[in-house]
Amino acid sequence: MRKEKFFNSSHIELNNIYENECTKSACERLGRPGQFPYTRGVQETMYRGQLWTMRQYAGFGSAKESNRRYHHLLKNGTTGLSVAFDLPTQMGYDSDHVMSSGEVGKVGVAISTIEDMEILLDKLPLENISTSMTINSTAGILLALYIAVAKRRGISAKDLRGTIQNDPLKEYIARGTYIYPPKPSLRIITDIFSYCALNVPKWNTISISGYHIREAGATAVQELAFTLANAITYVQAAIDRGLNVDDFAGRLSFFFNVHNNFFEEVAKFRAARRMWANIMRNRFNVKDERALKLRFHTQTAGVTLTAQQPENNIVRVTLQALAAVLGGTQSLHTNSMDEALGLPTERAATIAVRTQQIIAHESGVADVIDPLGGSPYVEALTDELEKRAYGYIERIDALGGVIACIESGYIQGEIQTSAYQYQKDVDAKQEIIVGVNDFIGQEPTPIETLKISESIARDQIGRLKAFKGRRDARAVSMHLEKIRTAATSDENLIPRFVDAVEANVTLGEISDELRKIFGAYRENVKL
Repeated sequence: MRKEKFFNSSHIELNNIYENECTKSACERLGRPGQFPYTRGVQETMYRGQLWTMRQYAGFGSAKESNRRYHHLLKNGTTGLSVAFDLPTQMGYDSDHVMSSGEVGKVGVAISTIEDMEILLDKLPLENISTSMTINSTAGILLALYIAVAKRRGISAKDLRGTIQNDPLKEYIARGTYIYPPKPSLRIITDIFSYCALNVPKWNTISISGYHIREAGATAVQELAFTLANAITYVQAAIDRGLNVDDFAGRLSFFFNVHNNFFEEVAKFRAARRMWANIMRNRFNVKDERALKLRFHTQTAGVTLTAQQPENNIVRVTLQALAAVLGGTQSLHTNSMDEALGLPTERAATIAVRTQQIIAHESGVADVIDPLGGSPYVEALTDELEKRAYGYIERIDALGGVIACIESGYIQGEIQTSAYQYQKDVDAKQEIIVGVNDFIGQEPTPIETLKISESIARDQIGRLKAFKGRRDARAVSMHLEKIRTAATSDENLIPRFVDAVEANVTLGEISDELRKIFGAYRENVKL
């Protein structure tokens, strides 16, 4: 708990919350913090009770190198882990697969085996920290590996806290690290919902992501609308599989981007909470109050970072982080200033952590609940974003839902149009990017960048081959057969994943088995 009384620098005691006189209807629409429709925040005390989780996204090269970075971040004040995986891991390939060539450890950490996961998590207090894993198509396998490592340490799955992104719909829309077609992907997701409700009750089973949608060029309205439309699809899929919405919906979480337009971003988060509360109550008849509360992680906008004058990115990230805090985020990652040039160096990552700490402990913005609530400008923006986002959701429903809109290219087309228009505005200087299309001046001295050694891939592949060579081949074959049987029936796949990784089956072997059953998705590209 934080302190009971808060004072500003002039020793003026601050109220818990500040409110204007308003009509009864306006007050009911705005609500109070911790109360439906949660426009002003999902907790009654918000940051007065507890600050947001400072969760820095990290992972590169080998599991050993990434583990060292996690210990560094925890030592420097982060309060939760966030794991970045390399592209082969995201796409369901072991490090020694031909498709992994040139990509092992490059944009995240390479994880193929339970041994890799043990090294990644070495000496990290899994029972006391929350771990987020940005992983989608192979989310169930990475969760199984995490559970298996905890089990080897004597930690019950019921005590584990964390999040898997587990959101393939946005991969079809914006990012591209999909494996299977949409329907079997939804099946795996609902298996995870069901398994975790019983076995890993503190785990957030999905982080429905608008982040990558926004990075692809969406507007704030589109990010809001397409993210919530995807969430509706996941909830409906679980209900269609026979799950009770009140049994799983309380563990759904969200992941949003935060851009430079300060007040628009604050309003977006407030609109998202209000929309989700009403969607869950009115569309799905949810009774569990936890399921009405939109809880979200925020990451500052990678696409806004510039290779030119990279020190300017510190200012951009600070403004974005401040907007996320004033918008009521539960968890925050601040990008490092060098990410337009490469993976973050240790120095740059530390500055990013310090940015959050300065906002939390020096700015005073966390001392009052929803300090911008009631602002005519913020409330008008909140209402307008909500109205326009609902317009998109209604259009998607009319076109047959998210999957139909993905298959037709409707959602992708809307994002592409927005991205094209933004680039035209930048080229015409209708949008100014300091140091890029204006205020260019003299370039500063180049900054240090992180480089991933090619020896990382050689060492990883060598360890993987040795790992495979000392396994019980018959046990591996038996567990793959059980996965194949489960995939062709209604059996929940996740217990089979856990058993398999404990028996030293690799991530790539499980993914290949599922490819045989489910097939591989190919986007219908229209030229």
